[in-house]
Amino acid sequence: FIITAPLLASSIKLDLPTTEAAKAGDAPQSVTVVVDAVGQTYLQDRVVALDELVRQLQLLAQANPQTEVLLRADKTVPYGRIVEVMGAAQTAGLSRIGFVADAPAPAAKP
Repeated sequence: FIITAPLLASSIKLDLPTTEAAKAGDAPQSVTVVVDAVGQTYLQDRVVALDELVRQLQLLAQANPQTEVLLRADKTVPYGRIVEVMGAAQTAGLSRIGFVADAPAPAAKP
């Protein structure tokens, strides 16, 4: 897996975790899957159930099996929910999954 920084702001309000490894980068074709603080799943800013997520991701996998799934999950989402979403991507035939995180704020200089 990889960790990426968000390239575009989403309309879905999240409190992303931070990591030093988060930095902007160019990715091949990608699709954004969001899990908000209450565990609701979105595909390209549209609410989807897990079975619908699999179907939509399968269509993308048929068009390009190298499509990367960019997973934006609120840091309060239980790990089990993240695993369900990752499983949906893998079931659909997409194994390139990137976790989106924010870079920490720069430390104050003395």
